[in-house]
Amino acid sequence: MTDSAHGRLVVSRATLDDWRVVTGWAADEGWNPGLADAPSFFAQDPEGFFVGRVDGAPVSAVSVVNYGERYAFLGFYLVRPDLRGRGHGLATWQAGIAHAGGRTVGLDGVPDQQDTYRRSGFERRHGTLRYVGPLPAVDVPDRHVRPVEAAGLRALMAYDSACLPADRPRFLESWLAAPGHRALARIVDGRLTGYGVLRPGRDARRVGPLFADTREDAEALLDALVAEADGAPVAMDVPESNPAAVALAEARGMKPTFDTARMYTGPVRDFAEDRVFGVTTLELG
Repeated sequence: MTDSAHGRLVVSRATLDDWRVVTGWAADEGWNPGLADAPSFFAQDPEGFFVGRVDGAPVSAVSVVNYGERYAFLGFYLVRPDLRGRGHGLATWQAGIAHAGGRTVGLDGVPDQQDTYRRSGFERRHGTLRYVGPLPAVDVPDRHVRPVEAAGLRALMAYDSACLPADRPRFLESWLAAPGHRALARIVDGRLTGYGVLRPGRDARRVGPLFADTREDAEALLDALVAEADGAPVAMDVPESNPAAVALAEARGMKPTFDTARMYTGPVRDFAEDRVFGVTTLELG
């Protein structure tokens, strides 16, 4: 707990109702959160969301979502602007980090916080660029792109796990079925070669994840997802560690709007970084 001119900070686990307030803060920061993200976030680890309150009112937040026994991901590190600089963020951060235990923790850090994260033991792995743009719809759809149900949930979970430092079956099952989410797979000769999800956001439709074997697979999926956007702007978080992903976004006329850095406190398991064309979400990895 920390003292404040308005009272004492009390950090506790957050509810879904709390997180609607926190999501509003994220929107105010220009993060363009998805409209139905929170229930899927909580599906993975409902104990991993923390809010600091002063006199009962939320003033700070962080999420540290555990994936299995070895990996966790930190996001939503926020303090209400009028109460910054009073230690509320640090106290809330410490409560979240404690939830991770001995796990390696990952995060996607904005530039002005990266030095702070380094002092807390995080090391940079690669940059990530948010690309945004109105993408023209493709006239001839790819015949290999189908709704994800055609691939089967087990195959999708296995593919997803290969593209990440950890398994996340509870999150994925919720994410695929969330309101407003459109999920597509590319299946070639009976084999799953990638999948992607489009969801509504505050300022633009969001693509995430976009996982694919090759640029051709990713391109076909992106074009099919864009067709579902009805001409609205589309945003995608693209890891610079995959040059083919950057090339695809730029070839489609998307423009980088801001950058983050993927950082870890320790080692993570090997995963297929060359398949990651679009990060699922900067808040949960």
